[in-house]
Amino acid sequence: MADKKKAYPLRINEKVLAAMQRWADDELRSVNAQIEYVLRDALLKNKRIKLTEKVVTEVELPPADPPSREE
Repeated sequence: MADKKKAYPLRINEKVLAAMQRWADDELRSVNAQIEYVLRDALLKNKRIKLTEKVVTEVELPPADPPSREE
């Protein structure tokens, strides 16, 4: 079951928001997801929350073609 999300209005410095947007773009995330990621990471590092579930994304690559033999 997915966690419920709660809307929260955030007042943030314009330059900080611009930096978060650039970082989010680099990570292919929305700025909202990037802010949540940074907050969650800080909470984990400072032992304010515990990691209850680790999500691992695996990408299955197609088998490599055998090298062609030129005759």
